[in-house]
Amino acid sequence: MLVTLLLLYFVAEPESLAAWRQLAVVTLAPDLHHVQGIDVEGDVLWVSSVDARAQKGYLSRLELSTGKLLAQVEVQDGRRIHPGGITLDGDAIWIPVAEYDRDGPTNVERRDKRTLKLLSRFEVQDHIGCIAATGTTLLGGSWSSRTLYEWTPEGHELRKLANPQPTAWQDLKFIGGQLLAAGPLSREQGAVEWLSVAGFTLTRRLIVPQTDRGVSYAHEGMTFRGGRLYLLPEDAPSRLFVFTR
Repeated sequence: MLVTLLLLYFVAEPESLAAWRQLAVVTLAPDLHHVQGIDVEGDVLWVSSVDARAQKGYLSRLELSTGKLLAQVEVQDGRRIHPGGITLDGDAIWIPVAEYDRDGPTNVERRDKRTLKLLSRFEVQDHIGCIAATGTTLLGGSWSSRTLYEWTPEGHELRKLANPQPTAWQDLKFIGGQLLAAGPLSREQGAVEWLSVAGFTLTRRLIVPQTDRGVSYAHEGMTFRGGRLYLLPEDAPSRLFVFTR
């Protein structure tokens, strides 16, 4: 029993972003207003964002190396103007678009990753702030991810449970058989976390500090591709930070 407890403690022992190497900082050319989620493939960066004043939500495709805008579509639907954390799934991007209300409903949309056109969608009676694709199911978090969901790609709810972790996850990914999640732990500090999908048990936690603008690196968008950690915490002018271990 003691060995098991020690092993669990060791696995969950926090790491620091200070031990990682920063590879690049890319300033994104367009004004994306309030950034939300990101994903990356090759030299392409996808970003979801919201302009609350104009009541518009956006999904944008950018050149990763330069931050140049390649394509952009509006994704709002009536009062549903707030896109959340996104995820790449084969030839598509999953994006939740919710009301600006912690209890409001959400359209969970599947869009073509190249054209950004809508392919399908289903409705959830909660504010879904982030989503990940496992290949066979979808995992989602409510406002600040206090409630976690699993659905079929068609929108059939498979399970719903309270988040056992305190972190307010803003962006989710499914990487290497685990859930990767990022968000604030407090006003000053954030975390990138690796978790089991079965019980959302923490297996690894990376503590991240603030940028030189006083924003936690884990404040908004996060993805991990090809051994590189990508973080997009800041509103316009938004900067994408790239790290490797």
